Amino acid sequence: MITHPQAQATPTPDPDEERRRIQTARLVAYRDDGPLAYALSTRIGAGLPPVPATLVALLAVVAVTVAGLLEPGPILLLPVAIVLVLVLPTASRDHLGRFDWLTPPLVRGAEFFTIIAIGLTADAPKWLLFVLVYVIGYHTYDTVYRTRQSIWPPAWVFRAGLGWELRLVIIGLGAAFGAVTPVLAVLTAYLFVLFAVESVTSWVRLDKASAQASADAEQDLEASPEEALERATGEAERG
Repeated sequence: MITHPQAQATPTPDPDEERRRIQTARLVAYRDDGPLAYALSTRIGAGLPPVPATLVALLAVVAVTVAGLLEPGPILLLPVAIVLVLVLPTASRDHLGRFDWLTPPLVRGAEFFTIIAIGLTADAPKWLLFVLVYVIGYHTYDTVYRTRQSIWPPAWVFRAGLGWELRLVIIGLGAAFGAVTPVLAVLTAYLFVLFAVESVTSWVRLDKASAQASADAEQDLEASPEEALERATGEAERG
């Protein structure tokens, strides 16, 4: 006797597992890890717990700065090294701990404080430091707002944006070799164009798609049943 194969039902995803997956994806996106962090995340095993490690990195950079250990020259790579050594090993964690939601603001705080400490020590223009921090902050805000609307920025943006780790390395090297101002200027201009253009074009595409969907819905409501049936039949034939 020939039997027809039974269609297998699609397994329903576990709501709790899906919630954890989305939470991890959001927190990782808010961290703004770049190519270096992504490359190392698959090679460092379990890594360090994100909140304690990032908090220690931030406090260590603050302590080094307050103690007056920073001065123009290669020593300006010290705060960068502190942040990299302590925060990079946290990139592989799942960020599902009770307080792991604190990781993104701590990472951003460590990045911003390090940029400001290096810039002021190297006598970089204060307005340039402000603009750079603003551009990175805008990118973070845009990422948070998009993910809360279930609109995820493309992965290439985070890699093209260099991530917090490569941004700090570039600024630290520029300061160590006495070229912090041109390095900051080029980096700020690059990030501004990248984040602004990508954000604007993404939201414009979304607005156009929403407007088209609203227009289609309104047209369907205004159409008579016969017209709606005829349109649906035509679309089915074309398909």
